[in-house]
Amino acid sequence: MLNWAYPIAWPELLALGIFFVFYVGFALRTQRLAAPLGQRGWRLGWKVVLRLAYFGLFAMALLGPAYGVTQRPVRTTGKDVWLLVDLSRSMDAPDVAPTRLQKVKAELATLISRFQADRIGLVVFGADAYVQCPLTYDQSALQLFLSTLQTSLLPTGATDFTPPLELVLDRLSTLPPTATPRATAIVLVSDGEDFGENLEPTLRVLARSGVRLFTLGVGTLEGSRLPRPKGGYLRDARGRDAVTRLTPAPLQRLAEQTGGRYFELSERRDEFPLLVNALNRLEGQTEQVRSVAVADNRYRYPLALALALLALDILLTVRVIRP
Repeated sequence: MLNWAYPIAWPELLALGIFFVFYVGFALRTQRLAAPLGQRGWRLGWKVVLRLAYFGLFAMALLGPAYGVTQRPVRTTGKDVWLLVDLSRSMDAPDVAPTRLQKVKAELATLISRFQADRIGLVVFGADAYVQCPLTYDQSALQLFLSTLQTSLLPTGATDFTPPLELVLDRLSTLPPTATPRATAIVLVSDGEDFGENLEPTLRVLARSGVRLFTLGVGTLEGSRLPRPKGGYLRDARGRDAVTRLTPAPLQRLAEQTGGRYFELSERRDEFPLLVNALNRLEGQTEQVRSVAVADNRYRYPLALALALLALDILLTVRVIRP
């Protein structure tokens, strides 16, 4: 059964229409020039058929005619990526439009769609950490969990980087001894305001595990006030408007001590594409090599015939207007 790798769409129809309009114009112009000389311009008739034939064959080759099935080996590789997202109240700051959290959600949705062959998990944290979505290949489910993130999901408390990192390490430690270790990366997304203590032991364990930790700082150094859900702004103990600012130093230290990199996301500095590239360069673990049945694309045959007809069109000339 004949199938097509690419369905015909408006670009192909547009190209066919342009070819038809220009060629009809060429034929009419030739006839108009030949008429005053008492000659006929329809000697080009057989060339019209020839050119329509090889143009159609070129279009057929572009659409990729597939007939039959071929067994091809496929090597599957993959890595695990844990997304750790800060849901503290400071992530509602509007210094990165529309808010820090909304901007992060939009960027992470793009990241998830770029890594279809990898397992991705989602952890949310503030004062404590929770697995919002375990490692999965199901991108639809992951996108759904991501879309529901908001700061009200977690109790109010001081942000601590230790719980989410320990949560991921606990998941890694529960792997069966016979399981093949997979390349693992952690992406910690926060504004950098860490009020936790005693993070060093966790970092040492993380560094020995071989897990790459990438940090993404969201916000601006100037910062902004924190809006209340019912209007107005949060105030500190002295009655002044509370201002939250990006604090890159803790995030930079986390990345440096675990062999990762620090990236920044703000209105003036968007390094999210660099984070995606860094994850792309992280080599996945080869899992298996298996054979899959794929349709055999036979575009070479119409392409070769079209090139032959094109050469024939170039070699054979027709003199329409004779002296």
